[in-house]
Amino acid sequence: MLSLCVIQNSIAFVPKYRRQEIYGKLKADIGKILRMLCERKGVNIIAAECCPDHIYMLVEIPPHLSVYSFMGYLKSKSSLMIFERHANLKYKYGNRHFWCRGYYVDTVGKYESAILVLPILENPAQLNIDIIK
Repeated sequence: MLSLCVIQNSIAFVPKYRRQEIYGKLKADIGKILRMLCERKGVNIIAAECCPDHIYMLVEIPPHLSVYSFMGYLKSKSSLMIFERHANLKYKYGNRHFWCRGYYVDTVGKYESAILVLPILENPAQLNIDIIK
């Protein structure tokens, strides 16, 4: 018997203190770190963007991995890697807590994902966002 499972999740999470510096020089580095960590876990990023006050990702998480465990891994490892690469941040953010404690997640169907992704990819400047590459 063969079964196929594709689960798409819309995820949003926020940096602690919401400082503007992460959207300048750190944005590209944070995007690379998040992409690398997703690849390690086999998570496919459909769309990701850096909005003025949060990070938004539309991802496909494999069925053997729960959203809870993936987000714990993503936020903890990315926080450690960000502080490792940018040592000056530990004075502003304190004891290596880069992300806020919570996150938002929702499942997305195949038609909803097209509605969510197309406006982002077609005209990100109009929406005042930057796509993470």
